[in-house]
Amino acid sequence: MNSSLIGFPRVGKLRELKFASEKYFRKEISTEELEQVAKGLREMHWNLQQDAGISHIPSNDFSYYDNVLDLTVLLNALPESYKQLGLSERDTYFAAARGYQGEAGDVKALAMKKWFNTNYHYLVPELFDDSEIKLAGDKPFDEYEEAKQIGVLTKPVIIGGFTFLKLAKCKGSKTINDFAEDVANAYIAILDRFNEQGVEWVQFDEPSLVTDLTQADVALFTALYEKVLAHKGNVKVLLQTYFGDIRDSYEEVVGLDFDGIGLDFLEGKQTLALLERHGFPADKTLFAGVVNGKNIWKSDYKKVIALVNGLEKFSQDIVISTSCSLLHVPYTLENETSLAPDVSRYFAFAKEKLQEIKELTELIGASGYENKESYLANQQVFSAERVYEDKHVQASVASLTERDFVRNVPRTKRRAIQKEKLQLGLLPTTTIGSFPQTKEVKQNRSKYRKGDITKAEYDENIKGFIKDCIELQEELGLDVLVHGESERNDMVEFFGENLAGYIFTEKAWVQSYGTRCVKPPIIFGDIRRENPITVFYSEYAQSLSDKPVKGMLTGPVTILNWSFPREDISLKEMAFQIGLAIREEVLDLEEAGIKIIQIDEAALKEKLPIRREEWNSEYLDWAIPSFRLCHSGVRPETQVHTHMCYSEFEEIVTDIDNMDADVISFEASRSKLTIIDALKANRFETEVGPGVYDIHSPRVPSVEEMVAVLKNALTKIDEENLWINPDCGLKTRGIKETRESLANLVAAAQIIKDAVSV
Repeated sequence: MNSSLIGFPRVGKLRELKFASEKYFRKEISTEELEQVAKGLREMHWNLQQDAGISHIPSNDFSYYDNVLDLTVLLNALPESYKQLGLSERDTYFAAARGYQGEAGDVKALAMKKWFNTNYHYLVPELFDDSEIKLAGDKPFDEYEEAKQIGVLTKPVIIGGFTFLKLAKCKGSKTINDFAEDVANAYIAILDRFNEQGVEWVQFDEPSLVTDLTQADVALFTALYEKVLAHKGNVKVLLQTYFGDIRDSYEEVVGLDFDGIGLDFLEGKQTLALLERHGFPADKTLFAGVVNGKNIWKSDYKKVIALVNGLEKFSQDIVISTSCSLLHVPYTLENETSLAPDVSRYFAFAKEKLQEIKELTELIGASGYENKESYLANQQVFSAERVYEDKHVQASVASLTERDFVRNVPRTKRRAIQKEKLQLGLLPTTTIGSFPQTKEVKQNRSKYRKGDITKAEYDENIKGFIKDCIELQEELGLDVLVHGESERNDMVEFFGENLAGYIFTEKAWVQSYGTRCVKPPIIFGDIRRENPITVFYSEYAQSLSDKPVKGMLTGPVTILNWSFPREDISLKEMAFQIGLAIREEVLDLEEAGIKIIQIDEAALKEKLPIRREEWNSEYLDWAIPSFRLCHSGVRPETQVHTHMCYSEFEEIVTDIDNMDADVISFEASRSKLTIIDALKANRFETEVGPGVYDIHSPRVPSVEEMVAVLKNALTKIDEENLWINPDCGLKTRGIKETRESLANLVAAAQIIKDAVSV
């Protein structure tokens, strides 16, 4: 049986691409040196897949920053503001990804949003009325030839034209339908180039097909591919879907002249039912997504083989595939030296999943496969006892009642109490929480982990960092301070390390966006808090200032969504377990005299089901209560904040209001504050801080720029309800740009405060 991979992690086994890119940004290496690192990684990844016997090896799944941005460049859709900078091709690309501020000009980065229901972020294409869509690049063709030169024949992968149009934001009077013909012509030109190269298969990724589609959407998709496929020539075209099923377009998809169709049999709840109802064309290859591309648990060979054997009644031409790109899992278990064998035996990262696919292709259809060594070894894992149970935690979750999810005093009454107690005045300024992770901060953490310094020495150094952070904020004139989070490696990993039930890795990095990688902890058993986690640092920080210093926590939904979850209990059960642990921390912070407690839910929308009909029944019915569980026990004078970023929240604004926080800060700068229209339309009660500048870009926003943002916000948000803050934490920024940006923020805030008080 043949096998296929949708995509492979690109940052490298030890994040080589991240470090090379950041050196390039600092002008420490040349373009040629950066490209040499990238070429080495591509070659390594292709050879790995070839050695594993993968039949359909992807190329063009590599990216220096983001595949959607790559496609935007390929289709000549990069906005003119970036092209007019007159920079090199590589630097123009990075200007769109990160923003640019220098002699050539000053531009913001493209907006960044979550990639469907994952923690990966893509850069949103922008289409203007004068955008000229056409084939204007060589990347997929060059990478195909690059692989061919080392003896690897690949299947070029490109995000499909329909998904490109659905993700794009039209910035003028035209709609995506006005660009459809040009997009189709560009894809025809792409196929022409692949025909010239002798490419056998090309993969067009169309994850937008798993979303709720209108008849107009399906018509657009059908018209687009009817035109493109009429010109496919000798190239076989695989339509690849993932993250769900294609219930709204299945009949149209199978009726088109695709040579292969990739379907997700793990997240696609109706995929099997669609095949049962409509069958599968005999003249097409079924690429069956049966190996999980999003979680790190091993595949149960017994279940996978049964599933694939059941598919043979629909198709005699089946290719085993991952459910989605392996971009969403770590590179390899080989980097993990501290995981006990009785723990690591349950996991398969990207490289190990290649071996799983190889073994499955050998087992499926083989006589006596039940007695083969690879099958027996796999089943031994699944027959072993694994779960770490905590009966007390389970009982605590089971005993929860409605009263555990409700604050006793309504928000409107709490607001008056809090304003009296905190005395912040109008338009208070603050930051989201983290401050730059300097070299000294990272060295302190590294020395402690290596055993070079004691815990007491480590904490004493942390206190020094906190003192510096408080002094900087006092100097700048911010109203509500933070301690800077210098004790934290990551907002989720840090809490995972302090909660029983979690497993931690050393180098299991996953790309979140660009050069930003995270190391998600793994939920291995029932979760509980054993000791206070943040109280020591928050209490010390508050002792240094008369201004309120926020206690900074990560909420249960984000901790869950940015972890690799168990597969043997429900997400709801895990969220409530984490919620109880965070609740204990919240109450301890309050007892320590912390007047403002921020419980970040940056990833609230991340696991929102792609299908709207499943939003409440399968997610919001437990996600919102799990947040309320954290703070329902605090006194009315304690102000509860939360923060959310990089998703389009307009559709769940009412649910967000129902979280019953007192203040919420949103990422809004890259999305031009569009969310404030939804806040006004839904009569949003929670006080709100729509981020006034983008911290994921190295550029320093001007005072005038932020004044304009705030004036716009005040047209939709009452001055009594508006906070002024950056759009996210500052840990990835440098001290100099942080100081300058926050100084400008405070100056802009003062201008607005003066104008409001007149």
